[in-house]
Amino acid sequence: MVEGHVIVAVVVAVIMLVGRGLGRGFGIPAAIPLVLLGLAASFVPGMGKAAVPPDVILTLYLPPLVYRAAFLTAPRETKEDAVPISVMAFGLTCVTALAVMAAVRLAVPQIGWPVALALGAAVAPTDPVAATSVMKRLGAPRRLVTILEGESLVNDAVALTLFGLALTAITEPVTLSEGGLMLVRIVAGGVLYGLVLGWVVARLRGRITDNGAQIVVSLITPFVAYLPAEHFGFSGVLATITTGFYLGVRAHGLLQPSSRLTGDAFWEVLVLLLESSLFVLLGLEIRQVLNGVTDYSFATLAGTALVVLAVVVLVRLAWTMAVFPLAKWLPGRHLSFDGIGRAQRLVMGWAGMRGAITLAVALSIPLTVPNRPLLIFLAAVVIMATLIGQATTLAALLRRFGLGETQESVIEEAKARQATVEAALSRLDHLASEGEVDEHTAGVFRQLLELRLDTVRAILDEDDDEDGTSPDSGTRGLRRQLAHAQREKLDELYSKGKISAATQRHLIHELDLEDRRRASGSH
Repeated sequence: MVEGHVIVAVVVAVIMLVGRGLGRGFGIPAAIPLVLLGLAASFVPGMGKAAVPPDVILTLYLPPLVYRAAFLTAPRETKEDAVPISVMAFGLTCVTALAVMAAVRLAVPQIGWPVALALGAAVAPTDPVAATSVMKRLGAPRRLVTILEGESLVNDAVALTLFGLALTAITEPVTLSEGGLMLVRIVAGGVLYGLVLGWVVARLRGRITDNGAQIVVSLITPFVAYLPAEHFGFSGVLATITTGFYLGVRAHGLLQPSSRLTGDAFWEVLVLLLESSLFVLLGLEIRQVLNGVTDYSFATLAGTALVVLAVVVLVRLAWTMAVFPLAKWLPGRHLSFDGIGRAQRLVMGWAGMRGAITLAVALSIPLTVPNRPLLIFLAAVVIMATLIGQATTLAALLRRFGLGETQESVIEEAKARQATVEAALSRLDHLASEGEVDEHTAGVFRQLLELRLDTVRAILDEDDDEDGTSPDSGTRGLRRQLAHAQREKLDELYSKGKISAATQRHLIHELDLEDRRRASGSH
């Protein structure tokens, strides 16, 4: 029995490696070859029944995925664009879920309203990875990326809350007033618990210096957030998102550079494994899903799939083009919507791909839910169609409207580099004037920093700052102080709105790498 599970795990791992390689080779989203290879593997004896229980999907995959997304959220940018993000995340998600519910109910009348709402909630949240990766590569306006990332984080919570209400309504009748009170309890309880847990974990991680222990704490945190919250009837997703956001905002001052590097590498691999394995599992389950929808005619399946897909795509386009501009009339202080023209709104409307979260929610539908195979089939069609049709054409759309040629991020990063090097030079001069560093050592470091400053001024993407020498005990302290000065400057630039969270995170990552490289060279 154990041997069989190991063989299945090895086959899934091989499929993940081959699928991602094919995706890079053909320039398409990796999800496409992963699903197809999973489908092919389902014909191998013993692989066709390799299904993960729905409750395992929900508790194993969702917490770390939403936690990592929340941890990497840019706080200042999200606050500045809170209104457009909320309009997309709350309004569009609810409208999409309800529209899909109505469309499925009309196309397949025997499906009950709660079951139809479960499908609507599953396909409502977007996956920004495919869209934002294209936008970042082409240098699209940062504000579009920020809104899409913020929308995706919040709409996960909204959609999963609706999904939970739908599952409850399937098993027991729920009145409108009961649903409202339940919603308040779920949301308020999840957020409050997430804040308390975030506060506790922040103090705990601030006292841990071992990198391995930091990884263990970061790994169990999303599950400690999700599982107890769900047990007490709160929103586990909101609790996980709140905890991740609380810790992510404080990560730079909370963790040591080596811990950040180790943690970033670990989580990058973990998220890759989780997302990739989800699509492989979908491929493995397709045969069972198709066997489960044999009661429906081909015309019914094709027609319902086309209707659901059309609703998902057209509702989003209509929302960004017609409803989104009206948000500028909402009361309160928020950024002007004048900078988001028709071209930008069209790109936002087309960047509505569905991915890992939709797949995880669909696969987590309990086996007892009526018409479960049909729901998974329809969700799979939406995922694959949006990835193939939208993700592969988004780059062309960006170029068509001239939104992919901006040098804003390059210039911003160069300015941030210049400011951090100047901060290090200022600290070096201060240390030299106080007699804490001898002139010879100060001169060596000054030359290195000025060389880097000259490189930055030339607006180059890369700088070569390795001196090939191993620092002795005296210069290691100096290096730490100079690096600390640069990190402080980055924090100051970000707090003043001069740079984005992405630029801050990227440059701090470089400083962390430099610390590790020099530390390893000193041994």
